Amino acid sequence: MPAVSPALSPTLELACRLIDRPSVTPLDEGCQELMIARLEALGFAIERMRFEDVDNFWATHGSEGPVLCFAGHTDVVPTGPLNAWKQPPFQAHIDEQGMLCGRGAADMKGSLAAMIVAVERFVGEYPAHKGVIAWLVTSDEEGPAHHGTKAVVERLAARGERLDWCIVGEPSSTARVGDIVKNGRRGSLGGTLTVRGVQGHVAYPHLAKNPIHLVAPALAELAAEHWDDGNAFFPPTSFQVSNLNAGTGATNVIPGELQALFNFRFSTESTVEDLQRRVRDILDKHGLDYGVDWALSGLPFLTEPGELLDAVSASIHAVTGRETTPSTSGGTSDGRFIATLGTQVVELGPVNATIHQVNERVLASDLEVLTEIYYQTLVRLLA
Repeated sequence: MPAVSPALSPTLELACRLIDRPSVTPLDEGCQELMIARLEALGFAIERMRFEDVDNFWATHGSEGPVLCFAGHTDVVPTGPLNAWKQPPFQAHIDEQGMLCGRGAADMKGSLAAMIVAVERFVGEYPAHKGVIAWLVTSDEEGPAHHGTKAVVERLAARGERLDWCIVGEPSSTARVGDIVKNGRRGSLGGTLTVRGVQGHVAYPHLAKNPIHLVAPALAELAAEHWDDGNAFFPPTSFQVSNLNAGTGATNVIPGELQALFNFRFSTESTVEDLQRRVRDILDKHGLDYGVDWALSGLPFLTEPGELLDAVSASIHAVTGRETTPSTSGGTSDGRFIATLGTQVVELGPVNATIHQVNERVLASDLEVLTEIYYQTLVRLLA
């Protein structure tokens, strides 16, 4: 089936047009202008925000009352080996099994298309709707995420902008659309640990200090440490070492320095300051000569049951007949930046089984279901 055909639904037609643009992070490749044209036709006020090499936009429709924001990203991860794809990754197509295939089909151009079509229908039917419909779209979610949603939120906060509810189109579902929604995410705190020893010959260990041997007991204790119990919404905080690097490459040289990369995925039961203090206490106990460079990627956030989660859950049930399960599992998302505005944030999107993989795909009919869920949520909150 060709990428764009009169036989395609509005959601699938737009999803294909977005997928066809090779917007590998931080490139947007015209995706946002395609969306902006659709929103301008509805009467949305558009504010383009370019920070460094990143395209973003903020759009609003309406003037008073609660603000419901749709948020997402037009950038995608690299394709991986092209010869491993059944079809070119930036030529959207629907296969014999009814799967929409192409990079970004699930993460998250399919969601963006469903959101646009749902908003077009809603504004057409409720031109004088309550409240404000807003859009926050970036091309820097899959990359460093410094000049995307984070930068836009900082500008909005400086202006005192209000965001009451936000739906992020991240692929939250696991087996069927709407079976899982994300109502929060764990925080991510990384560290680069440098342990200093004394370089020397392996035949004369008494003249050297091996940082690998010195740090091993401390790393074992950090890995075994019980950081917290989690709570009803979050699993316990976890500590993982992701990389170790030491040595000169020679077999007869004791290294003089070691670097270890580690990461905490932490719940609301722990704070950044407490985790840092406890790490220092353990390292100090082992008498190491060390330094730690910390990198906070995001604080944990949580949207407890309330107006937004209730509306999304009711819409999923009305469209699919199934109950949804709120979850805080998985990695980080741009929801962590939006939540700093005091916003209720829910992530709702298609099945995530193939995200970031070669031959990324999503069931085409699922995007129709998703469009209807977004529309029903708009009706419940702003009609």
